[in-house]
Amino acid sequence: MKQNNYEGALQKPIGSGFNATSTASDVINGIDLTGKTAIVTGGNTGIGLETVKTLSNAGATVIVPARDIEKAKKNLQGIARVEIEEMNLTDPASIDTFARKFLASGRPLHLLINNAGIMFVPLRRDARGIESQLATNYLSVFQLTARLWSALKKAHGARVVNLSSLGHQFAPFNFDDPNFEHRAYDTLQGYGHSKTAVNLFSLELDERARSFGVRVYSIHPGNIFGTELTREAPIEILRQFGFVNEKGEFLPEVIASLKTIPQGAATTVWAATSPSLNKIGGVYLEDVDIAPLAVDSSVPNGVKPYSLDEASAKQLWKLTEELTGVTFNVD
Repeated sequence: MKQNNYEGALQKPIGSGFNATSTASDVINGIDLTGKTAIVTGGNTGIGLETVKTLSNAGATVIVPARDIEKAKKNLQGIARVEIEEMNLTDPASIDTFARKFLASGRPLHLLINNAGIMFVPLRRDARGIESQLATNYLSVFQLTARLWSALKKAHGARVVNLSSLGHQFAPFNFDDPNFEHRAYDTLQGYGHSKTAVNLFSLELDERARSFGVRVYSIHPGNIFGTELTREAPIEILRQFGFVNEKGEFLPEVIASLKTIPQGAATTVWAATSPSLNKIGGVYLEDVDIAPLAVDSSVPNGVKPYSLDEASAKQLWKLTEELTGVTFNVD
């Protein structure tokens, strides 16, 4: 009988041999990706850039879709086998155009790493009127994965890695008002429920996709210093988390407690390449292992059971098709 991770049935550490201090280079050691093709969104900054470097060093060809082509060219200069293409995750037509161009190349897609995301932003809506964190962090992931599905199947052994966050613990998915149309906007609630959506989507997609050789993971990369994720964060929120002093300067003890960018990319790379995960999917990963269930306050990290709920995962899939106008049939 094939096992799935509904209700967190598989959510137990497997003793990967790595930990929170492991780097992307550590986990890729001995793995050859020659001849493999990867797509990494948000691959020109932060942990996305580190992921691209690591996959390239292992022999993969990596396509990096970017909104700012010139910035991407500058940041990715000198990395072998990198292709830069235009794509804006807040523009559904742009996602479709990028996907059509890739499919036209006829290549299989071995690794899809949905790395890009936003946090701490004020209320913004895309052209459809959808709140920006939900649109960027989740709906774009659903749409891009759906559009690239035929290339993932063609790989006969692909992986989809979706960047979630410990921030999913801020909020379950709000089915009653997913778009903040009937309640006051709270940026952390918006972030939390967008990342819970990523977990539910990863859970359900793995169940539907594994018979085609595609496995799916959601991951928490860790709290990382040096990325662009906090670039719009209000000082009040950073103070609330105890990250900064009255002047808005990051506290040295906070910086010392955070992961480096190479450490932050480690769980992504492990999810994308580790043989240890060949027969398991639909799980939430952190610190380069399968995370425990966060059933109560005694588990400081881990994954909340509400983001691995079967009924919610199926309900979200249907709602997402309605919100995006994208029908995602895996057959």
